[in-house]
Amino acid sequence: MIDIRPFESLGHADHGWLNARHHFSFANYMDPARLSWGKLRVWNDDEIAAGHGFDPHPHRDMEIITYVREGAITHRDNMGNVGRTEAGDVQIMSAGTGVVHSEYNLEPDTTKIFQIWIMPDRRGAKPNWGAKSFPKAGREAHFEVLAGGREGDAETGALPINANAAVMATTLSPGQELRYPLAEGRAAYLVAARGSASVNGAKLGARDGAAIAEEREIVIRADEEAEIVMVEVAA
Repeated sequence: MIDIRPFESLGHADHGWLNARHHFSFANYMDPARLSWGKLRVWNDDEIAAGHGFDPHPHRDMEIITYVREGAITHRDNMGNVGRTEAGDVQIMSAGTGVVHSEYNLEPDTTKIFQIWIMPDRRGAKPNWGAKSFPKAGREAHFEVLAGGREGDAETGALPINANAAVMATTLSPGQELRYPLAEGRAAYLVAARGSASVNGAKLGARDGAAIAEEREIVIRADEEAEIVMVEVAA
């Protein structure tokens, strides 16, 4: 089962400084058919104007992963963490028992991010933040795990999260194909950060989403230079 969700069908909110698309119900966007996908709760496609951002606000019991597509995002939190994450790199925040943080675009141009929220396997964990550089050259035609909490993910160098899930990315040249096995009881959601591809024969345009379940293998074939981000979770 593959459900292609075109970019134009996503929830939309334009706040002037923030132009956001929501793959799942979020804030004022509510679609009962798009509440979550397994343990994946939020996938926001955010464009943040220069000099703007999210003022300090709280979270708890959520794994929040930020994939920077263009520009950079600067993070601060009440645990004393400060960090700047650039395009292609990733930051994670395990909210656990509670954390207050801000995220700002301090760059001269618009910053574009994917903001991904995954429900944790257990509530009340110790809060944590981390960021890491993942050069795109290391992920051509295979998925590199960027953040994960599955068995073995820590050994790959992925950022740790408190969920039996993984956030991964790949780059594909025109005509390149990638095959990824999906075990029983697992689901996936993927987005073309740029470029277009087919997913098990279904067309996926730039920034479209594909919700995948009950498939034992995912076959991605690039129509043009493409960058794919995927989350695998418990169904």
